[in-house]
Amino acid sequence: MATERQLDVIIFGASGFTGKYTVYEAVSVLKDLRWGIAGRNREKLQKVLTEMGGKAKKDLSQTPIIIADVNDEASLLDMAKSCRIVVNTAGPYRFYGEKVVRACIEAGTHHVDVSGEPQFMESMQLKYNERAKERGVYVVSACGFDSIPTEMGIVFVEKNFDGVVNSVETFLVNGAKDVDASSGSAGLNTGTWESAVHSLAHSGELSALRRQLYPDRMPKFYPILKQRPLIFRSTEVDKVCLPFPGSDRSVAMRSQRFLYENDKKRPIQMHAYIGFPSYIMAIVVALLATIFGVMTKFEFTRNLLLKYPSFFSAGFVSRSGPSEARMERTFFKMTMKATGWPNSQRLAECTDQYKEPPTKTLMVKVSGPNPGYGSTCVALLSTAVTILRESSKMPSTGGVLPPGAAFSKTSLISELEKHEHGMKFEILANK
Repeated sequence: MATERQLDVIIFGASGFTGKYTVYEAVSVLKDLRWGIAGRNREKLQKVLTEMGGKAKKDLSQTPIIIADVNDEASLLDMAKSCRIVVNTAGPYRFYGEKVVRACIEAGTHHVDVSGEPQFMESMQLKYNERAKERGVYVVSACGFDSIPTEMGIVFVEKNFDGVVNSVETFLVNGAKDVDASSGSAGLNTGTWESAVHSLAHSGELSALRRQLYPDRMPKFYPILKQRPLIFRSTEVDKVCLPFPGSDRSVAMRSQRFLYENDKKRPIQMHAYIGFPSYIMAIVVALLATIFGVMTKFEFTRNLLLKYPSFFSAGFVSRSGPSEARMERTFFKMTMKATGWPNSQRLAECTDQYKEPPTKTLMVKVSGPNPGYGSTCVALLSTAVTILRESSKMPSTGGVLPPGAAFSKTSLISELEKHEHGMKFEILANK
């Protein structure tokens, strides 16, 4: 990478919903760095600086603005050459992400984003991992709510387990401090909805993609962590749980495979769940999710989902996104249950198999405010800061990596805990 660039960080897609709140969080997270914003419309970008500067009580009028458009690859390359890392908030990444990644790699510029789209993340790894390493560039996706709590939660577990971890189960609970006040307003903007629609619509692509990405199968490690029933009451969080439909597990499994192949570390098995207050609510959500999944598979119904997001989400999704009042009240809590063996039972080689069941348990919690647009934006910017400051603690000289592989030896957890809208990592029980 070039040693001197005009800026340290550029927030690309800053006029979008996630982008503008990333600008707001940048006031504190990037306070010691030179940063600017980029997009295709100068007027909209200036409006974001005015709005978010007022919210942060900070004059952002002199913040550099770079004009860059995903349909103009020369402009993307110019943008990438002017900074050390691009923070990319312009999704859906399936349609708009690859050109930005390619421009960054050719410019020798790092890239982070908040994609929760497995097809995008894994295809970028397949296509560009070797080139990124040649150019000394880190490309890291899933740096928001998908999947920093899970990935860094697993890192936190391993640092505090004092033994060998066999498996981790995550139990996510989202909530609002004032349910009545927050009801009736949207919880997501349409960009997140569109990413989910397209990701499910093309989920069939993953099998062939993974066969190319990982032609050799991983060995099995016993005991195998079994998936829990479709609907069950969790004693860990006292909630009725369903399998979590996000990309957390696929991202975590990529990290574990990387750490096994490169660090000779026993991979951690993982399953993810999401909790609801009652069986009725869990059943309703499961039915709606099934209908949503089926509708994404057919062009006509998929177009209906994209055209009428508010109707098909019962008002939860809107083009204007959630209100600030709602965002300020929302929070998440992710309880993680790890099982394994104490150091006294550690085996000589990572490929050795245990003959006894796990005898040790650790419970931890990762929590934070406003998971969609608060904690997500802080996490995204914190990963950028970590790459710039601690690349010597990251694998190799670069590559297309999931967060757990990229940041396992860095101080990202401490960076996340520093900020008002960051994340908190706690030990609940250690047995």
